[in-house]
Amino acid sequence: MSKNLFILPLLLCASPAVAQPLPQLPPELTDPRTADKLANAMQGLSQALLDMRVGEVRAALEGRQAGPAEKRMTVRDMARQDDPDFDRHVQQNIANVRPMVRQSMNAVNQALPAMMQGLAQAQQALERAVANMPDPTYPRR
Repeated sequence: MSKNLFILPLLLCASPAVAQPLPQLPPELTDPRTADKLANAMQGLSQALLDMRVGEVRAALEGRQAGPAEKRMTVRDMARQDDPDFDRHVQQNIANVRPMVRQSMNAVNQALPAMMQGLAQAQQALERAVANMPDPTYPRR
């Protein structure tokens, strides 16, 4: 009995899944400069979105013609009506994105080996299940 308990962990350690190198994300996705590039792109996209003119759409939804000032109204202008410090809050949120992107990339890189191992085990289980399926072309009796 104790001999079996000793051999079992050795057999598990000798499995091919353990012998394979641990998969990792490409270096580009773990580089902090990539997080900065993503944050810069998000900042550019958010600025473009905030500068979209929506005054005419707003007036049309209300069933009326837009005035000259309303034709120039942007998403940013509408947001400032509710929050006078809107621009500062947007900049703070974008600045907070950089460390969150870095942390997310690190978390994915750390979880990747376990996810790959789980996928390999699922693949093996599916292969076993398919191997045990009856052959549909086998003649019935």
